[in-house]
Amino acid sequence: MDIMIRPAEPGEYGTLGGITAEAYLRDGLLDFGESDAYLAELRDVGKRAAAAEVLVAVADGTVLGGVTFVPAGGPMAEIAGPGEAEIRMLAIAPEARRRGAGEALVRACVERARAVPGCVRLVLSTQRTMRAAHRIYERLGFVRVPERDWNPLPHVDDIMLLAYALTL
Repeated sequence: MDIMIRPAEPGEYGTLGGITAEAYLRDGLLDFGESDAYLAELRDVGKRAAAAEVLVAVADGTVLGGVTFVPAGGPMAEIAGPGEAEIRMLAIAPEARRRGAGEALVRACVERARAVPGCVRLVLSTQRTMRAAHRIYERLGFVRVPERDWNPLPHVDDIMLLAYALTL
């Protein structure tokens, strides 16, 4: 099975939003489950696509998953600083996992970051429990940068996102 990585098309936004929301819910990544406010952000691919580059992994005409690539200084950036691009919302449909789609999407983001003038680093945030994603990042040369770990909900003590970076 050949996996193709390309920009998401508007007709795929609903599918990718559903895959992303389902992946986060199914993997227990939303602290407030179905009532988590972040769920709406995960589903709103159109909003992301208007502010960043949304990529999909497709095989045999089926969207397997996607990722949001945020060039340096983009409005979707959470932790990227000057000279950095960011990866956000990597998600693969549960039935499509372990087929290389996640790694292919991350590799595509690395290539895009290298093509951004002045970009010297690609960064991302991840949850402690996203171990399969951590293995992909580490295999591709990303390293932990614990000094950049952060809490997106400071009023909730037990939420901490781990930061990774790849020097380009």
